[in-house]
Amino acid sequence: MLKACLNGGRRRDDHNAVPVTPAELAADAARCAASGVAAVHVHPRDTAGVESLDPTVIAEAVTAIRVARPDLPVGVSTGAWIAPDPAARVAAVRAWTVLPDFASVNAHEPGAAAVAAALHERGVMVEAGLWTEAAVDAWRRWSVPTGRILVECMAEEPDVALSDAAAILAALPAGGPPVLLHGEGAATWSVLAEAVRRGLDTRIGLEDSLVLPDGSVAPDNVALVAAARALGAT
Repeated sequence: MLKACLNGGRRRDDHNAVPVTPAELAADAARCAASGVAAVHVHPRDTAGVESLDPTVIAEAVTAIRVARPDLPVGVSTGAWIAPDPAARVAAVRAWTVLPDFASVNAHEPGAAAVAAALHERGVMVEAGLWTEAAVDAWRRWSVPTGRILVECMAEEPDVALSDAAAILAALPAGGPPVLLHGEGAATWSVLAEAVRRGLDTRIGLEDSLVLPDGSVAPDNVALVAAARALGAT
């Protein structure tokens, strides 16, 4: 499964094709779906362009994408940088009026288990973001089901990222949830190739990389998706 991560924490001054508004996210999601992705991950923004878990912000982004592409699963982030107070993140999830299909929760963050529980209570599939081996242990203590594991290699150096990926994957229990493996920055394409080699789900988009495998600047998310598919991601 190839997922498109459309914007993340990127801003328009990082790349002029980063989608920010609900309309931009919807148009980009539809284009990426037409190019072969099976799902999209987005970081909705408020009117000031700041990442937000506010019910209205989430509803506008998710609804716009579903109108543009009704059959496309859409997920959001619940990262602690969006709302540092764990109780605020839980309250936001419980107040959502339009629910995404899935949401990522970084297992190492304070309050992660409670956020995952709130998502599960609402019927939103939980993606467990695992950045380290220690995060695997934290995730194992969750009391709610996990729909997908995100092995997220945050190191910029490709060799380090691949080593981290191997260590985290080795620490996972056999027969667990599906695994999506991805990297960021300079390690993005090396880790994506490793995911393809291992037969794992993966993702690509301007959140993770601004450049194509040859090092040239990517025109947009669709170009990144095309490059990932050319490398064997499906």
